[in-house]
Amino acid sequence: MRIFDIEKSIQMNLKYIKNLQGQITGVYIPINEWNDFKEKHQIDEKEDINIPTWHMDTVNERLADYKNHPGVGSDVDDAIDDIEKEL
Repeated sequence: MRIFDIEKSIQMNLKYIKNLQGQITGVYIPINEWNDFKEKHQIDEKEDINIPTWHMDTVNERLADYKNHPGVGSDVDDAIDDIEKEL
């Protein structure tokens, strides 16, 4: 864990997420610190995001397939394990 000073006014307790090879793949910011940061910098998360139609179609197809066959598929942890084995 590391404390990161942003503009010398907001300190954040960042936690780095690493993969099995030790490479940083993400950063965890506690929600209260993220909310403080958003307020200070006037960040609005409700901003419209344009998702391509083809992407929404794919998501909707997969969701319908899951609803029709809920027992088929991989658990997310198993899927991640399989992916990491191939890296």
